[in-house]
Amino acid sequence: MPRPSSPLLSPEIIGAAGLELSRAGEPFGVNAIARHLGVRPSSLYNHVDGMDGIIELMRGKLVEDYRVEPHGEAWDRFLEELLRKQRHMYADHPALVPLLIGKTITHPAVITAYDDLATVLVEGGFPEDEVLTVIAIIDAFAIGFGLDLASPDEVWEPGEGTRTLGRVLDGAERGTARADRTFELGVGLLLDSLRARLAH
Repeated sequence: MPRPSSPLLSPEIIGAAGLELSRAGEPFGVNAIARHLGVRPSSLYNHVDGMDGIIELMRGKLVEDYRVEPHGEAWDRFLEELLRKQRHMYADHPALVPLLIGKTITHPAVITAYDDLATVLVEGGFPEDEVLTVIAIIDAFAIGFGLDLASPDEVWEPGEGTRTLGRVLDGAERGTARADRTFELGVGLLLDSLRARLAH
């Protein structure tokens, strides 16, 4: 029989399929990806090293889809754009977050993205011995605000008997409006703090 004009399976196809399922809120394990691609689960193992390999392929595809590349702009402008893009990246794939943070990063595209960030920070004046700490803060910020954006419209439902929470919730913004306002305040505070640290 003639070979297909395009490969039925490849690491890129497998990673993209897993990400598509994750974005749709569906299971994205080996069996689910195999069903989605119309192949046997055993076929995936010719291209990936189990579920850990699939997660890393999904991470790579995720970063490529939401990539922010530096173009010589100031570090704080680059960082603000990066935080905005990563917030949506995590909000679009909340079920993937626990798996991503539980595995060592090895995908070349992701390493390149972190290398870009480290380079921007060093060139912006941050001491090299603080760069990894700042990157960890940026990651935590993006993940946290991504999950906040993905949270339900009603985050709190206290009922009766609160001293303060119930009162401040009355008339407060809900849903995306609340999440956006929170993010804008947070990103401003973070960037101001980093600028102040550089100034000392």
